[in-house]
Amino acid sequence: MDNLLTNDLQGRYIRSMEIYHVLNRGVDKRQVFMDKQDHLRFIHDLYEFNDQDRVETTYFKFRDFGASGRVATSPNKKHRKLLVDILAFCLMPNHYHILLKPKVERGMSLFMQKLNAGYTKYFNQKYERTGALFQGRYKQVPVIDETHFLHLPFYIHFNPLDLSHPEWRENKIANPEKALEFLKSFRWSSHLDYSGIKNFPSVLNSKVLMEVFESNKDYEKLVESYLKDIQIDPEVTLE
Repeated sequence: MDNLLTNDLQGRYIRSMEIYHVLNRGVDKRQVFMDKQDHLRFIHDLYEFNDQDRVETTYFKFRDFGASGRVATSPNKKHRKLLVDILAFCLMPNHYHILLKPKVERGMSLFMQKLNAGYTKYFNQKYERTGALFQGRYKQVPVIDETHFLHLPFYIHFNPLDLSHPEWRENKIANPEKALEFLKSFRWSSHLDYSGIKNFPSVLNSKVLMEVFESNKDYEKLVESYLKDIQIDPEVTLE
């Protein structure tokens, strides 16, 4: 597997970039995405709250555009001043993963504060509940070396296999072809966008990782290789 990550590819890693793996889960391990609309709302919030200016969350509506994955915006919406670049993400029933790069000082903390608070407000209103939705402050894991950086997108995108092929966490998959089919059917991550299928491209800045993968086909080849010879260990747990 590692021979696919050529010296030239590894050399593309930009060591000066500040990148973090951010994750959090529901309080008491509770489910935080109950239906399709909840997933769409959180993905909408990934887009909408990524703005240095104040965001009026009732001003815009997010709709599911299917294959195009566009975020509905008003023609009067001014240009966003981004807090972070979102490089990859995955939504699981009771937690989320985001790979991001801050663009401004305190960009990550401001973005995560708005994201968690905004989604909690939506969720509590919809389900007529009060109190915290997420388990304390989000966890942030800095990307400290090249190997970590190269493996993280696959670890994040493989999380949905917990729902179909949980043995992947033991570094084995009995049926890689079935696992790949499942990942292609799972919409709530950035995996499809990197595979060349427009899902939610307006949320992502895919340029950083595409400098590594080079093409959608090369990304898909790496995914297939990892699934056949999986050696991806989580660097942090949600205890």
